[in-house]
Amino acid sequence: MEKQKKVKFEFVALMASLMSIVALTIDALLPALPEIGASLGATSSSQNQLLITMIFLGIGFGQLIFGPISDSFGRKPIVYVGFLIFIIASIICVTTKNYEMMLFGRILQGIGLSSPRSLSTSMIRDEFSGDYMAKILSFVVMFFILVPIIAPMFGQFLINLFNWQAIFYFNLIFGLIIMIWFWLRQPETLPKEKRIKLSPHLFISGTKEFLKHKESVAFTLVSGFITGSFMVYLSTSQQIFQEQYNLAEMFPYIFASLAISIGFATFLNSQLVERFGMMKIAYYSTLAYAFISVLYVILFSSGQNPSIYTLISFLALQFFAVGFLFGNLRALAMQPLGHIAGIGAAINGFFSTVLAVPIAHYIGSFVKTSVLPLFIGFSIFGVLSILVFLILKRKKRLITT
Repeated sequence: MEKQKKVKFEFVALMASLMSIVALTIDALLPALPEIGASLGATSSSQNQLLITMIFLGIGFGQLIFGPISDSFGRKPIVYVGFLIFIIASIICVTTKNYEMMLFGRILQGIGLSSPRSLSTSMIRDEFSGDYMAKILSFVVMFFILVPIIAPMFGQFLINLFNWQAIFYFNLIFGLIIMIWFWLRQPETLPKEKRIKLSPHLFISGTKEFLKHKESVAFTLVSGFITGSFMVYLSTSQQIFQEQYNLAEMFPYIFASLAISIGFATFLNSQLVERFGMMKIAYYSTLAYAFISVLYVILFSSGQNPSIYTLISFLALQFFAVGFLFGNLRALAMQPLGHIAGIGAAINGFFSTVLAVPIAHYIGSFVKTSVLPLFIGFSIFGVLSILVFLILKRKKRLITT
């Protein structure tokens, strides 16, 4: 319990930095999507969207490999292996002239980045538990959000100064600096006596153990719903603001302002979660997420886009709710899985991401001349998430009565 009370700022900053390599690899590329698509022969906005969603597919599958292995060999060595794959994938991305090969490189980047992304969660679970774990995750996400705030602006700066390939080179340099810092300063969080012997049955037994915990399954499902609908925004934001609203120059600043909304919410969550509990906050935030999106659908059901100020207001409120969800949903899913934190984080990340990718790709294909499909997606999966919470609450009441 003493371990729970002492948190080093450097640990939080390191975990956020490991996650931020992922955010930078995704968000810094957003302003460059039309230019990359044009240079590789992509002919539609939906093809450009795949350059964003495919990296998530790699992240989802990569976690299944690195999570179980980290339970056997420790967290740190596996983070290094993942980053090595990321280096190879980045070289493919900057040297290819072929769209399909670029997609392969982006999937491979996701596989490599799945290691620091998922294992940072495993390391947090190794050290903390309960609402305090949710508090730490909120701090981590809060620092992590700083990257989406500046990444598109920085990506645009690199394009103006050099070319779109410069974004990939910068990501490599940034990642290398984080890896050196991680190597020098972060101790291994999984001692040898707690490691699980690697065997062909490790994943099967880990999955069976994961499925025994209905709350972990439920919150993984909700995480997939929220992540999928949010991923639609990530993959279509450039198209919405640059093409539908003709605000190409303002896009990085609009994206940054909406990221601040998420960051402020995660900060508030870090202050409130121990007082109110992650379950209660996540439930009411899901209600807000669904209500805001349904209200937009009702008000603008004609498909006519509102003014940019109205749209930003709705998105800011939507993402304020998201800021209370990401850390808490992850913590709720991980709470019963301390004994298999590596494979638990891997399965949680795999199912939530693999569920999210087709959601994002399908809904994103409708976002052509109107923002309405984006909010319809928010509404559908917000309501589905509420239903999961209600079913879970009902089952808990039945058990306790």
